[in-house]
Amino acid sequence: MKSKNPFKEGSTSCHDFDILSDLNWHCTKCELKSGQAKTWQVWRHKGIQLDKNQNKFYKKIFCEKCKNNTVHRKLLSVEILENTKIRSGMPGGLAKRIKELFGFEEAVFLRKLESNELEIDHRFPQVRWADNENDNCGKMTEAEIRSKFILLNRSNNLLKSRNCERCLKERKRGCFPGIKFWYKGSESWDEEVSNDDEKGCVGCFWYDPYTWREELNKIVNKLL
Repeated sequence: MKSKNPFKEGSTSCHDFDILSDLNWHCTKCELKSGQAKTWQVWRHKGIQLDKNQNKFYKKIFCEKCKNNTVHRKLLSVEILENTKIRSGMPGGLAKRIKELFGFEEAVFLRKLESNELEIDHRFPQVRWADNENDNCGKMTEAEIRSKFILLNRSNNLLKSRNCERCLKERKRGCFPGIKFWYKGSESWDEEVSNDDEKGCVGCFWYDPYTWREELNKIVNKLL
């Protein structure tokens, strides 16, 4: 069963969509070219339906071709959901509102940057979502927006993604470079918390840099 490929001809995603269009599980090591979890998040935002295994958008099984236990991906359907596709793009007016609310401040180093240098990112990483979220920001209060989003520049957004992807894989939470401090919990992801439960992120720098700094400063001030 084939469907019109939504990606640019010759691209990595175009290749992988063609492979996955048979609706079977395929090895990310020897069959698919996209190796980063972020790629599959983008697919889901485009309305592409990835199949799940135990609430995860991948399945780790033995590959007969490369003779290893590897991550496999599978399409649930070749149909692209238009409502998800529309929802994935944040209207310019909403993006402007969020950036203005945060004072155009980049969350990692607290720098004020130009609007085009800032990216709006979810505090709870998309790699852990069980389902696509509906960001109805137009009806959200300021407090709700602050609890849901942060502003990052491109390099720090990528750094956050790498830390979150590694945390999901190794169950070791990220930290601000060189400072192993979590204001709640420890370095290890709580074994009693499911992969798609936002509670597991609380205490991590990458989830909430602002609260992380506040809690660390409280400890430092007590020692002064």
